[in-house]
Amino acid sequence: MIDELHVRNVALIEDATIRPAAGLTVLTGETGAGKSALLSSIKLLMGERADAGAVREGADGLEVEGRIFVRGGDPDGTVVRRRVEASGRGRVDVDGHMASVRELAGGVGATIDICGQHEHQKLLQTGSHVDLLDSWVGQDAADALTRYQEALKAARHAEEELERVREMSRAADSKVEEADFVLRKIDEVDPKPGELEGLEETLPRAEHAEALLRASAQAREAVTGDGGVEDVLSGVVGDLREAARYDQALGTYADTLESALIDIEDVASGLREYQDGIDFDPEALDRLQARMAALQGLLRSYGPRMEDVLLARERAAELVGASRDGGKRVRKAEQASDKAEKDLEAAADALDGVRDAAAPELAKAVTEQMAFLVMGTAELEVATERLPRRQWGPQGPSRVELMYRPAAGLTARPLRKIASGGEISRVMLACKVVQGSADSTETLVFDEVDAGVGGATAVALAQVLARLARTHQVIVVTHLAQVAVMADAHYLVTKVGADVPRTTIHQVEGEDRVREVARMLSGDQSQASLDHARQMLADAEAARAAE
Repeated sequence: MIDELHVRNVALIEDATIRPAAGLTVLTGETGAGKSALLSSIKLLMGERADAGAVREGADGLEVEGRIFVRGGDPDGTVVRRRVEASGRGRVDVDGHMASVRELAGGVGATIDICGQHEHQKLLQTGSHVDLLDSWVGQDAADALTRYQEALKAARHAEEELERVREMSRAADSKVEEADFVLRKIDEVDPKPGELEGLEETLPRAEHAEALLRASAQAREAVTGDGGVEDVLSGVVGDLREAARYDQALGTYADTLESALIDIEDVASGLREYQDGIDFDPEALDRLQARMAALQGLLRSYGPRMEDVLLARERAAELVGASRDGGKRVRKAEQASDKAEKDLEAAADALDGVRDAAAPELAKAVTEQMAFLVMGTAELEVATERLPRRQWGPQGPSRVELMYRPAAGLTARPLRKIASGGEISRVMLACKVVQGSADSTETLVFDEVDAGVGGATAVALAQVLARLARTHQVIVVTHLAQVAVMADAHYLVTKVGADVPRTTIHQVEGEDRVREVARMLSGDQSQASLDHARQMLADAEAARAAE
């Protein structure tokens, strides 16, 4: 839910703030006043692509900031700030932290939906119809779809494995001979995982054993031999201890040197152990060098890493084994693929069962709402058609499509092909009402939903929007007084100035709202229009109180 929206330098809007109601909010005003700029601002909050052309003339950039509350989210709300420079560069901040447009669109942006006659028309996209049905069904459809998708993934994996095994089985004799050669060459060396790394650590010590032994022996002799470091340092410590009887300061130096002497003794002990660990064995060295040479030969042929060598052996062994197993691997892969297909078919049947059972109920519910919208005997049908196996995709094994019957005696045809723009808008509205709180959308923004609507249809449209506002936050750009009087919050959009026009947005209440409704009714503010507007507002207030 959009709690507050602050807009700066978007098209004709210099600086404006609105606080939409939790229920129904309407935006009214003359054509060209700048209502579309406000919709563009909401789109930016949703994570839609920014357009530098939307920056107000003469401004360095635009900024849209909003506080949005999401069900189950932060109780303090989420603050989104979107900046777009005149150069086209943009920045997104969510709760004070930088974010990407994609993160914004997938986060709070996903809770807002703009439903316009020429944009965001999901009803014209057949692929969205199954989402509408599943959303209405709820958890049962979600669980069945998850099981189907897992089975589809397993079946594809089994099919790929079968094709791979078949390809190995069909391998030409030359490939088998080559694989057999690779297998024998690698098995002659028989490399072990981690062996190369071990040799790279131990071989340098073996190759330089004499030098290492000599260096460690000389160092130990210099430390522990007659007149060595130990003897000298011990004498110095003794002398300082003797002198410290007359000046305690020298005792501190003696303590420090004595500590160093302990460290030196530890070094001497370590050098002795190191010498004992050095084993100069020419025969062992030859074996290590030969082993390293053999491993490096494999690396040159099948590397560059030992993992590549082991993988080459695995693949060669598999190919050789496949050529000798008399088709056992193929039969095993075929059995696995058959089982995966049977599991997939069962999951597909279960998913179709859930959808087929719900489709007529959804169609009936939407049709009832369409009747409220004065669409006569028009009906909506939800058609499902099982697709050939090769066309099964992640959405399911069947095509789901909304079919529209303009009148009871006519044939139902695809909604996208025969319904007019106004009809689609009303069908969309009916679907939104039926979905209620089942979908993840919390804020619905309607643009041009009242196009071509008047009379009794306008009254019905207002009532349906008010009903939808019980489960969603609804923001409507409207030219209908019948819709405006049902609002919980009413904002008037006006354009002022001539040379550099500026759009202002402010909430209208009391007599200001009466005058705006009167203008919407008749284009003037005559006494008759004002009286009519007051009566409509009073009737709407009474209707809300009676709920």
